[in-house]
Amino acid sequence: MDVFQTAEDIINERGSELFTISPDALVTDAIALMTEKKVGCILVAEEGDLVGIWTERDLLNNALKDGFELKTAKIRDYMKTKLIYARHDDIIYHLIDKFLGLRVRHLLIKRDEKCIGMLSAGDVMRAALQQRTEELERMRDLVKLDYYDEWRWKSKRKK
Repeated sequence: MDVFQTAEDIINERGSELFTISPDALVTDAIALMTEKKVGCILVAEEGDLVGIWTERDLLNNALKDGFELKTAKIRDYMKTKLIYARHDDIIYHLIDKFLGLRVRHLLIKRDEKCIGMLSAGDVMRAALQQRTEELERMRDLVKLDYYDEWRWKSKRKK
């Protein structure tokens, strides 16, 4: 693994499959697909273009609102249309800054104006921990304690 792992590196390791649903789909259809795929959000696509995102948190935020009927609610009425992107070459620590600064849990990753995947905060935190663990192991290998155990002061004083 490179010292500075990028968004694209993480996507290449975990996969880049994006799950989409139509804006006219029911919220229950989105819940079923998210449950089946074991994901926390779903992208909304219309005629091949990404037009929104709908998350577990959106369900929680809307569930108690007046007029929200789970069985008839359409994604179009509850999705977020502001899609947030990060660059494919953003390193892990820049991605973490974006998650924290923007207070989001999902970032779409873009290369050459094309979406190449999506990362969750969990994906990036897992990669950051893995990277730190590997860095610590490399440092441990550089500093061998047995070297210091064998090293002794040689006293010049005679006893």
